[in-house]
Amino acid sequence: MFVKEVKIPEGVSVSLEGRSTVKVEGPKGALRRSFNLLPSVRIEVSDGKVRVLSDVERRKVKALVGTVAAHVRNMIKGVTEGHTYRLKVCFAHFPMRVEVKGDRVLIHNFLGEKTPRVAKVVEGVEVKVEGQDVVVSGVDVEAVGTTASNIEQACRVVGYDRRRFPDGIYIYKKE
Repeated sequence: MFVKEVKIPEGVSVSLEGRSTVKVEGPKGALRRSFNLLPSVRIEVSDGKVRVLSDVERRKVKALVGTVAAHVRNMIKGVTEGHTYRLKVCFAHFPMRVEVKGDRVLIHNFLGEKTPRVAKVVEGVEVKVEGQDVVVSGVDVEAVGTTASNIEQACRVVGYDRRRFPDGIYIYKKE
């Protein structure tokens, strides 16, 4: 039998809905995720632990057990501490101005362009601009990472050597 255990900290409640849907509630919010499990993999919640286990010890099944346990760990971290990405605004040629409007991040004057570039903010994610830093934070690690990636990709430079034109917004720290 192959087992991965995730300890549930104080102030966090984890419940199982059906066979493969995990719901995690904590001080920062609640997350729900449904996993596409093989019939040989099951999830149990008991004694302050989440156990992901399987009777089959094949490589793919072991990988799935580890992946589900890692997702549950990320959910628990999200509802207790939250997830944060920091991005740095870099420019050498044209000074950029970044602002947040609703569910969009607008990047003005990127490489001297007249129209602002737009990056989508995923629901449940907060974006703040602090000087030359853009701080993306939230409870769901996938939503936070997707938003940070959207901002980075909105400033992607095509057709220029990045060593000569370092202009853009780049992820430099994950907290």
